[in-house]
Amino acid sequence: MKIFKTLFILVSFPLFAQQGGMWIPSLLEGMNVTEMTNLGMKMTAKDIYDVNNASLKDAIPHFNGGCTSEVISPNGLLLTNHHCGYGQIQSHSTLEHDYLENGFWAKNMKDELPNPGTTATFIIKIEDVTSKILANVDQSLSEAEKQKKIEENMAEVVKNSPKETWQENRVRTFYEGNQYMLFVVETYKDVRLVGAPPSSIGKFGSDTDNWVWPRHTGDFSMFRIYADKNNRPAEYSEENVPYKPKHYLPISLDGVAEDDFTLVFGFPGTTDEYLPSVAIEQVINTINPARIAIRDAALAIQDKYMRADPQIKIQYASKYARIANYWKKWRGETLGLKKSDAAGIKKRQENKLTSEINKKGKQQEYANILPQFEKFYSEIEPYALAREYFLETVLRNVELLRTAYQTYQLKQIFENRGEQSFNDRRDNLLASLENQYKDFNKQVDSEVFEALIALYAKNVPQQFLPNSFKNLNAESTASNIYENSAFVKYNSVKNLLTGNAEEVISKLEKDPGFILVKEMADSYFEKVDPKYDELNTNISALQRNYMKALLELSPKDARIFPNANSTLRVTYGKVNGYSPADAVYYEPVTHLEGVMEKYVPGDYEFDVPKKLIELYNTKDYGPYGENGKMPVNFIGTNHTTGGNSGSPAIDANGNLIGLNFDRVWEGTMSDYYYDPALSRNIMVDIRYVLFIVDKYADAKNLINEMTLVHPKKDKRKIKK
Repeated sequence: MKIFKTLFILVSFPLFAQQGGMWIPSLLEGMNVTEMTNLGMKMTAKDIYDVNNASLKDAIPHFNGGCTSEVISPNGLLLTNHHCGYGQIQSHSTLEHDYLENGFWAKNMKDELPNPGTTATFIIKIEDVTSKILANVDQSLSEAEKQKKIEENMAEVVKNSPKETWQENRVRTFYEGNQYMLFVVETYKDVRLVGAPPSSIGKFGSDTDNWVWPRHTGDFSMFRIYADKNNRPAEYSEENVPYKPKHYLPISLDGVAEDDFTLVFGFPGTTDEYLPSVAIEQVINTINPARIAIRDAALAIQDKYMRADPQIKIQYASKYARIANYWKKWRGETLGLKKSDAAGIKKRQENKLTSEINKKGKQQEYANILPQFEKFYSEIEPYALAREYFLETVLRNVELLRTAYQTYQLKQIFENRGEQSFNDRRDNLLASLENQYKDFNKQVDSEVFEALIALYAKNVPQQFLPNSFKNLNAESTASNIYENSAFVKYNSVKNLLTGNAEEVISKLEKDPGFILVKEMADSYFEKVDPKYDELNTNISALQRNYMKALLELSPKDARIFPNANSTLRVTYGKVNGYSPADAVYYEPVTHLEGVMEKYVPGDYEFDVPKKLIELYNTKDYGPYGENGKMPVNFIGTNHTTGGNSGSPAIDANGNLIGLNFDRVWEGTMSDYYYDPALSRNIMVDIRYVLFIVDKYADAKNLINEMTLVHPKKDKRKIKK
């Protein structure tokens, strides 16, 4: 495996002439540091990642397993996006105390609000364990046997690698199974809400502006990590104290300018940068259109009700935002893949790889990979389409179906594991459903159900549909289920699930909602899932060998970074504008003037709080404005994806200058293909965050916790 380790470190432009990159922070020495230095960075690799001394990594926790956050004070004050904390803000909101509408600010620590289940996870150490994981994984083994041995080795490494009792070992795969890394982590479980601007600031522009530049959104919220008296992770307790970090980020007041160095540090979710061209064509022509059509229908219905009823708006705010986020992303992604000719570029890259395979005499190992990709992607397409419809309809967009499916799983658990496992899962399900039903609206869900079940019956390949769907009437089906199923109310679901396993199952099998889900799930798991898994396993094995070929046959200076997999990564670039179309150029920084230009009184996306208007009119920006203007957002060339939400944007000296929260519409295809001309990440200027906290919210108690600096001027700490 030494050949791979060398390539990982050296990494610039290979057979795949890709720029960007999401780099493992423990492997920055070499090409990465040289490139970052050339871009203007003043730090060393050890300033970014160090096991033995405090470094930037110690200020960057994974927020609740999905976003990134950063510690910005010696008292565990945590900064992340408003949309990352949206669920927590919503959970504390009522009609009487609507923190989504009005914001929330704790003026002292006693007012900070606990959030059961919310976590902040720090990376303590990263170690390459490839040789241990691949030990005795012989090429003569079948794919299933290989995976079984790998899983056994991973379990052994997790169990026997050294850690403290309050820490956890995790092994993650990189380069499609060609490298494995061990992560030692600490997860803090007492994370309290400290501050959030109103949605008219934190979500300004809402879905219209999502994935769009120019942007004018104050997308931030603040939390605090609490620990036990030994500064170790602990469940919520009034006895807990603010966490004392190994490192926290100083905050620069100097702002940004074109070509300034930017480093984004965080936990990007998933990317597929090395998919073959045939896979990209399938995303463009089949998978994304199906996803978009389903969410088009669901969102239109939810939006109609949210605009008409303030209570429904609160109930559905978080759900709508979650569904809309990737709906819009998929639309932009498809446009970007077409505009950049990603499939065509990948075909040309594949031709170069084929030439290199022939030149190096590697036909026996690699020549069959690309033809096999063509074969397997052609075979998997109808199964992949049916799978997307099942996931989007049953598990993601219709709440009644999702709940009924969870009870379908209960039945499976009883049949496979017995009564005790059934009881444990049933009790956990009832506990989670009680909170979920507070935000359930029968009328809204019924209308979404009717629209989506009609699409399901029409667009899922006929051979995969249940027999009852062949002549389905969506309207009458919806009417029957939402009038007669127990799944429309929490109390009736609770009654439905009361009793021993056989009694519960007997009741479930008479419920029309359960009957429908059972028909859909049985058909899916009989006709779709097994074949999809078989083909996907073959594709994954091919992808691993394809990646191996790239690593082996690319030049030594090849720029081959691992796909994102929700592990800690570094991505670096510069503050830069861009030109998305002929005669169009976007500046890299927006200002408060742009907020006022978009202002629509009373509009749920573009309303502006009265106090913010007053601050704008008086130009009362304090030390946070620049040349009489208040910067709001800026863009850079950092290669980011979902999971980077909340990631700190860090300057050349290691100071916080912004907060990553989005990408531009034209560059959302960067999960599959990074185009340096179009791909830009969007960040909140940290000065706008400070301005809102200080001048708008008058939460000077929070400002006083932070360390504010002027690195471009005199590196002196600013007086508060």
